[in-house]
This record gives sequence, C-alpha cells and structure tokens, in this order.
Amino acid sequence: MEPMNVDNGGCGGLDAQIEQLMQCRPLAEQEVKALCEKAKEILMEESNVQPVKSPVTICGDIHGQFHDLVELFRIGGKCPDTNYLFMGDYVDRGYYSVETVTLLVALKVRYPHRITILRGNHESRQITQVYGFYDECLRKYGNANVWKTFTDLFDYFPLTALVESEIFCLHGGLSPSIENLDSVRSLDRVQEIQTIDVVGAYPRGAGYTFGQDISEQFNHTNNLKLVARAHQLVMEGYNWAHEQKVVTIFSAPNYCYRCGNMASILEVDDCNSHTFIQFEPAPRRGSHRNNRGIPKHYAKLEAPIAIGQCKRCCNPELRKQLCQAMPEF
Repeated sequence: MEPMNVDNGGCGGLDAQIEQLMQCRPLAEQEVKALCEKAKEILMEESNVQPVKSPVTICGDIHGQFHDLVELFRIGGKCPDTNYLFMGDYVDRGYYSVETVTLLVALKVRYPHRITILRGNHESRQITQVYGFYDECLRKYGNANVWKTFTDLFDYFPLTALVESEIFCLHGGLSPSIENLDSVRSLDRVQEIQTIDVVGAYPRGAGYTFGQDISEQFNHTNNLKLVARAHQLVMEGYNWAHEQKVVTIFSAPNYCYRCGNMASILEVDDCNSHTFIQFEPAPRRGSHRNNRGIPKHYAKLEAPIAIGQCKRCCNPELRKQLCQAMPEF
C-alpha cells in the first residue's frame, strides 16, 4: 500500500499535519476524523499477527508523554528512516494523549510500511474513560467526538506482530488459552477489548500471570526465539524474564512524572540481533507543565476509590482487569 494523504494537497498536506503535530499542536476535529478514516482503511488490511521485517525498533508504553515520544524519535531516528513497532498504550495518564496518538496515526497513514501500531489495554472505550483520554478530548475539543473517533479506530489496531518469524510482539503477554499464532489470527479484534489476555497479561509476579512453562511451550510450538511485551513499568526501561526468552520494554521515562525510571527501545538489526537503547525524559518545555500537579489519573488510588472506578465498567472481564491493575496501571 502506498503512502496516503488525507486532503487534496497530496502528501504535502499530511506532511504539514505531521509537522504541526511534532510541535505538539493538535489537529482540528475534522482533520482527525479524516485521518482516522484513512488509517482505518490501512489497519483493516493488517493481520492480528502482523508480519514485520527487520531492521525494526520496538517500543513500549508511551501513555501521553508526547515530549518523550519526540525524544524517542530523536534517539531512534525519524520515521520513515527508522522502521518502528509500537506495542500499545499510547493514551491515558499523560498530558498529551491527543497529540501522541494523533501523531502515531498520522505517521501510520503517511508511511504504512514503516510503522506498526499495536493495541494495548488502554486502547479501549472503558479504560480511557477512567484514565484520562476521554477527559482530555473534552477539554481540548469541547466534546467527545475525537474520543469516539479514536476509540472506534482502536478496534482495528493489530493485536500482535511477528518480526521475521522469530520475535513475537504484543502488549500484555501470553495466555494458556492461546496455544499458537493461529489462535491469535482467529480472534475477532474489531470490537471493544475481548482479548484481555493478549493486551493485559504479566510474566509471573503481578496481575494476571504467565510462567516460564507457558512461554517455553509457546516459543517451542511456534518456532520463536523471543516474546517482546510492554504493559509493565520496569525501572531500567527493559527487563529480561524466563531465561531471556521474554523481555519487557517500557518507553515512558520518569513515568507519571515521578517514578524516576529509565525508558528503552529495542533495536533489531538485519540479523535479528538485539540492542537496547535507554533514554531519560525529554527536557521540560515551558512553565505550563512545571506549574501543574500530578494529573489525577496518576494519583495513587485508595482501595475504595479503585473499587468504585472498577464498578463503573460493565464488562466483567475488564472490571476484573481494572481491579487487578489498581493502583499502578
């Protein structure tokens, strides 16, 4: 599929929008709608297990930390010079979820073969009503139309990716109910999150867990060398598990503007060798961020509040996930 544009001005019109977004200036509501319609056409053609060629740079959670996303591109290289794979959680918690997700979608439309954007557990209607994206859209646009446009688009994001048939990439983790890649391919992803295990599982130790026995069996069955996932704060930006057969990548430095963690990206070269690049937060720009407190969506929730927010979700599985995730995620 060729690079696409969203207006009659050719690729130049989309390039101008990307330049605007890189300056942290959101697009108009109608521009967002047109952009997402084009993105939907592209994403509809992608698989639940989207094949990706190396070299590629694999990235974890961003969570609305726009300036740190720009720093990621500065360190990892601009798209399309660098081929990128993002593993979900673009929105919620940070100040700039709108600009973050719009930029990534715009890059997907402009360079469909040079950036892959997977779905995380925060790319959902119900989660985004709790953790900030919905409120941010109301604040920046005066209505919920942009929120609805994006959450409708999220249904079409691929669930997983497969780098050179060797590295399986997904947001959350593995599940005993998913035995092989064909099981993932057969899922109906075009709906509010049903595949809770794929977007919200952990290696054994926190939340819904999968142990080394599951990862070893999955890798063996599918002839994989590595499972790469996101979803979980790790202080060095990456963390090996299961005898280096599973790796967690987290790309939001100083998460919540208070966690003090490094971020990382994983560069996979032509030979499928791996190199981690760690980075720190981008310098804060202007005083408007310094004058704010921590967003309410970052605030550590006490149990009664957490339970109350969980009860707002009508989906039993999602409610269970929210309760497990409180207060950290």
